[in-house]
Amino acid sequence: MIRLLQISDTHFGTERPEVMNAISQLCAEHKPDLVILSGDITQRARRGQFAAAREFTNQLHAPLLSVPGNHDLPLFNLFARAFSPYGNYRRFFGHDLEPEFETEQLLVIGVNSTRTRRHKDGELSDQQITRVAQRLKQASPEQLRVVVQHHPVRAIEASDTANLIIGREKAVPAWVDAGMDLVLAGHIHLPYVLPLYGQQGEDGRQAWTVQAGTAVSERVRGEISNSVNLICYQSIQSNLECVVERWDYVHGSQRFESALSTAVAISRDRT
Repeated sequence: MIRLLQISDTHFGTERPEVMNAISQLCAEHKPDLVILSGDITQRARRGQFAAAREFTNQLHAPLLSVPGNHDLPLFNLFARAFSPYGNYRRFFGHDLEPEFETEQLLVIGVNSTRTRRHKDGELSDQQITRVAQRLKQASPEQLRVVVQHHPVRAIEASDTANLIIGREKAVPAWVDAGMDLVLAGHIHLPYVLPLYGQQGEDGRQAWTVQAGTAVSERVRGEISNSVNLICYQSIQSNLECVVERWDYVHGSQRFESALSTAVAISRDRT
């Protein structure tokens, strides 16, 4: 069994210590093979905020893959935004803005969807779309193929359509047809799981988008609590099973508790 813990939109600078402690407890109990941090690690891309975030992730005692979000670029420091936009991110989370993690049963591909010229919108270039598709095609049948970026590709609320990533119309079908199983993202602080399709639509191959809420910050959305996703995957004699579990923070118990479990079909057919 492979376990991935997706945390997103931590917005350090607005973090809640009791929720951080609850995530550490959840991580200790489930021992994920990889923690995935899908952007907006900080609130204002300040060095102290990145340092606090790095200290927190170190305490989870698990391998980490992270990608930046729009809040991880300086907003008010225009000099830094122009000449060293990822300086603090790289200082604490590594030079590579598009890291990968690979084992016999797992391939995770990071994508940097932020742009310094944009305030909050995300974008995918043709080069990124092609690179990810080519990498997906290299995966083995047993591997769960996961793409991680900050910005979403599908919305369930009409108000969120403006937040969808630019270039998704080209990227999603190309990646699904190349073998992607899941794309993990955040940005809108709303957790959900929706299907994605390749060039042939519902008659072709299917994949899934997995959105995460805000993991530890005070910037919760409406009545939605802090939440994280625990993704469980196993391959048994070519039978691929994957479940996305949403865990919500419960104030009464000061713990994360299982809120919703979604079984997602994994296909190895390609168009």
